[in-house]
Order: sequence, then structure tokens, then C-alpha cells
Amino acid sequence: MMEKRYMEATKMLDYENERMQSLIQEKGWKELPEFERIKAIYNFVRDDILFGYNVDDNIPASRVLRDGYGQCNTKGTLFMALLRGCKIPCRVHGFTIDKELQKGAMTGIVYKNAPQNVFHSWVEVYFEDKWYELEAFIIDQAYLKKLQSINKNCTGAFCGYGVAVTDFMNPTIEFNRNNTYIQSEGINQDFGVYDNPDALLTEHHQELSILKKVAYRYFGRHLMNRNVKKVRNWS
Repeated sequence: MMEKRYMEATKMLDYENERMQSLIQEKGWKELPEFERIKAIYNFVRDDILFGYNVDDNIPASRVLRDGYGQCNTKGTLFMALLRGCKIPCRVHGFTIDKELQKGAMTGIVYKNAPQNVFHSWVEVYFEDKWYELEAFIIDQAYLKKLQSINKNCTGAFCGYGVAVTDFMNPTIEFNRNNTYIQSEGINQDFGVYDNPDALLTEHHQELSILKKVAYRYFGRHLMNRNVKKVRNWS
């Protein structure tokens, strides 16, 4: 039997929240077989919650759902909360990635002043007696397709705009009893696995001065979201 700690609600994994419960009921995820349940939740978080930058990493899942967008850590929080709310065990794996992965989304003064090591995480899901590493829910398909169109001559590895993969035109983003990755090639430090994001963020988080935190919250992330929107609206 799976340990209770991989199923519990926390301050960040607030799946008992009314908005979260309404979504679970509306989608009918609990009625699906386990594999279809994981896949449906994965696809929802990947494509219905757009790639973008929230106010902070430590916001609860219900806030990410309300925002309608997120990045690796915040979309991961939502993914975990929905999984646990549908009786699927999961945990979080913490890392840092090189800031080069964010180049393009980050530009100018924001990129110059960003820390070299950017806090990152993916979600690990327990299914059929195995832990699966799921990361590719971070980038929605609409954004990825536009990015591929803009860089259509790239046939190998790609790093930038929130993506770091070895095969840019054919990244492993679909969950079919396999690991999925979209930023893993940028990883430069491994913090290991944690029961929940609350515990991970207690020990590890983005190292920023108070001034830089304020600058990111009220200025930097808005520029980053604007750059992401430019890609999304490219024609």
C-alpha cells in the first residue's frame, strides 16, 4: 500500500479547496481508470494552464489554477494537488537549472541580473509499482509549436525560452507509461526528492536578495510574460 505522505493535502497542495474540488468533479477524473486519470490531469496542466511566470514559487495550487498559467514549480504544485485529489500518489524532485534555459523569455536587464542557477522541479508519479518522472507539463503545446515554427531550422538540441531538450522537433512530452522531459538538459544541481513542495521550499528555494525579489514580482516577471506572449502570438 502506498504511503499516506504521498497522498496528503498540504498548505500548497490544497486539493480540498472548493475551486479545486469543482474542477475535479467537472472533469470526472475520479471516474477514469488510473492510467487515463493521470494522463488526463497531465494534459490539462500542460495545455490548459499556459506557460508563464507567477508571483512566487510558494503559491498554493488553487492560486495557480486561478491564474491560469505557471512555470515548472507552480504548475508542478497544481499537478500534484490534482493528482492527490484524485488518489494518485506523487512527490516532487528539486533541482537548479542554468539561466541560459530562460534566455529569450528573460531578456536585457532581467536576464543580466538573474541568478546563474534558477530553482526548478519536476513531479514524480507512482503508477504500476514504478515512479515516473514527469516534467513536460511545464510547456503548453501551443507555445511549443510556435517556438518550433520560429526556429524551424533547428533539427537537434535547443536551449532557451523555457525549453532545454536534445531533440527540439520531437521532444518526449506525451505520457504513455514513460518519463517526459522539456527542461531537463538545463539541470546543473540535484536536491533530491521531497514529499511535497512545502517541504522542498523550506530547504531549497530561489536565492534572491529582497530587492531582486521585489523587482521580479513587480517588474521582471511581467516582462518575461510579455516575451512569452510574443512567441505565443507569433504568426
